[in-house]
Amino acid sequence: MTIEPHEFDTGTILGFNGTTEWALDSLALEDALWLPREEQLRTLLGDAFRSLTTAGDGQYSVECEFGGSTAPFVASEIDASEFTAGEPADAYAAAVLALMAHSAASVIDDPGR
Repeated sequence: MTIEPHEFDTGTILGFNGTTEWALDSLALEDALWLPREEQLRTLLGDAFRSLTTAGDGQYSVECEFGGSTAPFVASEIDASEFTAGEPADAYAAAVLALMAHSAASVIDDPGR
């Protein structure tokens, strides 16, 4: 199936093409939600990404380095120093959110940056 954006005066509509049994023919762009794949999340981490490991209990841990400090992210709670997840993509997502929070805090602490 392909998804094609169609520009109209009223806005962008995403058209779903390639399958006759698909019940949804089109969707307004503002109603769409992008869920990134595991490799896209890893790419978003960039140079901060260090490793993905598994624990014996089936949980995944993403380790990143933010501003010189290495921190494990085992994905579940954004406010915690360690995050746990049953899926690698969820661990990566928590690390991306933490990286975004770290980046925002750095800008707030040093606005001239």
